[in-house]
Amino acid sequence: MSGFQATRPLDPWRWLVAPTLICVVATIFLAIPLRVFGLQLPEFVFPLAPAFAWAVIRPSILPPFFLLGMGLFLDLFWGGPLGLWAISLLAAYAGVLATRSVMNNQGPLVIWAWYGAACLLATGTAYMLTMLDSIAVPSLIGAGWQVLVNAALYPFANRLIQRFEDADVRFR
Repeated sequence: MSGFQATRPLDPWRWLVAPTLICVVATIFLAIPLRVFGLQLPEFVFPLAPAFAWAVIRPSILPPFFLLGMGLFLDLFWGGPLGLWAISLLAAYAGVLATRSVMNNQGPLVIWAWYGAACLLATGTAYMLTMLDSIAVPSLIGAGWQVLVNAALYPFANRLIQRFEDADVRFR
């Protein structure tokens, strides 16, 4: 039986709660007011990684509620308009969920590009909502940097996908 690895059940604690707590802790940790050459650390949106991974792993009713909670936490933590990141994360989740079947059997670079597109969708949604809320045009360069920085978080999403890829084969 060497080489055989039993599939793990999709336990809600390991699949939903642990990634949510990790995102909250990582957001708080990286919000330290550190400046390097006068530049501040970018605003990482760690919940984009589970938003992408949860949509790829399997459709479920629970992830949108966790994304809503994480989005509201980001809004309160960063002082943004309430619902901004919640709607943006749900838009990214819905986009990935709608195109999930196209991603099957694709290579890691294609999946990373798809993750980048999800980051672009979430940031674009946040950009448009911010523009509507403030009746001003936010920095397009800042939004572009945020997309790139968050696209660099793909290894976290990939790790979550790899951990639970074979957990429930009914949805593959």
